[in-house]
Amino acid sequence: MKQEIKRSAPASAVYGLGFIGAAVYFISHATSFWMGVLGFLKAIVWPAVLVYEALKHLAM
Repeated sequence: MKQEIKRSAPASAVYGLGFIGAAVYFISHATSFWMGVLGFLKAIVWPAVLVYEALKHLAM
């Protein structure tokens, strides 16, 4: 059987670099350990928030 393989390496690389950058930013601005943990969690979900805000402003 022939299977189709979908490749999304460029998108994964961009997301990965964005995640690393966001994690470094949020963790470096943390004032305590738990704020650092919160910063790490923010780094995971920041693309969803970014898209939501962009669509909210575009929809008017």
